[in-house]
Amino acid sequence: MNAEIITIGDEILIGQIVDTNSQFIGQELNKIGVSVYQITSIQDDEQHILNALKEAQERASIVIITGGLGPTKDDITKKTIAKFFKDTELIEYPEVIAHIKEMFIKVNHPFNEVQRYQAQLPSKATLLMNNFGTAPGMWFYQNETVFVSLPGVPYEMKGLITDQVLPKIQKQFKLPFIIHKTIMTYGQGESMIAERIEEFENNLPPYIKLAYLPSFGKVRLRLSAKGDHKETLEAELNEKVAEIYKLIPEIITGLDDDSSLEKRIGALLKRNKQTIATAESLTGGQISANLVSVAGSSAYYKGSIVAYSAETKINLLGVSVETIKKYSVVSKEVALEMARGVKSKLQTNYAIAVTGNAGPTTDHTDKSVGIVYIAIVSDDKEIVKEFNFGQPREKVINRTVSKALEIIYKELV
Repeated sequence: MNAEIITIGDEILIGQIVDTNSQFIGQELNKIGVSVYQITSIQDDEQHILNALKEAQERASIVIITGGLGPTKDDITKKTIAKFFKDTELIEYPEVIAHIKEMFIKVNHPFNEVQRYQAQLPSKATLLMNNFGTAPGMWFYQNETVFVSLPGVPYEMKGLITDQVLPKIQKQFKLPFIIHKTIMTYGQGESMIAERIEEFENNLPPYIKLAYLPSFGKVRLRLSAKGDHKETLEAELNEKVAEIYKLIPEIITGLDDDSSLEKRIGALLKRNKQTIATAESLTGGQISANLVSVAGSSAYYKGSIVAYSAETKINLLGVSVETIKKYSVVSKEVALEMARGVKSKLQTNYAIAVTGNAGPTTDHTDKSVGIVYIAIVSDDKEIVKEFNFGQPREKVINRTVSKALEIIYKELV
C-alpha cells in the first residue's frame, strides 16, 4: 500500500518554514503499514496543484495534502480540489460554523463572513471535523484512490491524522505490517561498515531491507521488514539483528534511538556512581547540551565551563599563561589543563575538555583550521588526542562533539 504526501505553500519552497508535517505523516502511516512513495512540495498555484493531484493518483492509493485551507484569498486548495473532482457545489456545514463561533468566543474574536467559507466543503467530500482549528479536513474517494486534504498548521494536522485519518484508512484498506529495528553504531563510517557486513546484506530476503543512516560520528543501521504476519517478521528481524551484533560487536551501542551515546554514557556513570563535567572552547556548550538531554542526567553531570577566550581558560580553569604562550590555546597541553581544571573545580570523577580551530580563521594560532584536541581526565588516567576534522566550521564542531562522546564512552566501558 503506497501513499503520497503533497505539501502546498510557497513558504516551504522559499525556506521560510521547515516541512515537519511530511515527517509526522510519514511516520504515522508507516506505523499502520502504509509506505510513503513520494513527498512533493508545490506552490499555491491552481494548475500546479491539479497536475500534482493527477500524477499522485496514478502512483498511490492514498494521497494526503496539507496546506492552503485558510479563509484568505491565497488559500486556493479547496477550490482547486473541487475543480479536480469536477465538483461545482459547496455544502455549508452548520456544525463547523458552530464550532468556529465557539472557538472565537473563547478568545473574544468576532465571527465574520469570511470564516463562513471555511464551513463550506465540496459536495463529494466527507467532513473531517477539526477540533483544534477552524479549517476542517476533507476526505475524497475516486478511482480507488483516497484523497485527504488537511490544514497545514502542524497541531491541527496531527490531531486530524491521529483521531480521524488513520482509523479511516485502517478501516478501508487491508494493510500489511511494517516493522523496523534500528541498530546504533559509533566510531566507523558508512562505507567501512558496509564492507564488513556486505555478505550479510547480500543474503537478506527481498522483504527485508537494510538502510544506512549516517550522521556525525555514528551510523544507524535500520532493518525493515514488510509482510502479512507480524510475529514471523519480528522473529526474523530479531535473528538478523543478532547476526549484525556478531559481525560488528565493538561498534554497536544498542538498539534504536534509546541507545544513543549520551544515554549509554549516563547509564554507565549512574551504575558506577560516578560524575562528569565538561570544559568547552570551540563547541560552545554543545557537549554539555548532549549530556543533559538525557532525563536524570543531574545524577551524574555536574556542569560545564564554556571557556571560549584565553582569559576565561586562565581565570576559570586555571590554565597556565606560560602554557598558552609556549603552545597556544589550540594544543594538547591546554586541553589537558582545561580538563584538569574543570575536574578539580567541580569535583568530578571524569572531565572532558575540547579546544581547537573551527574556522574560518585560525585566531592567531599555529594550527590549521580543523585541528582539534580532546582531553579526558579521570581519577586515574589522562588522555589527549589530536584530530583534523577539516572544514567547514559546522562540520568541525559537530564532529568534535561526537568524537568526545565516543572517547568518553570507550573509557567508561
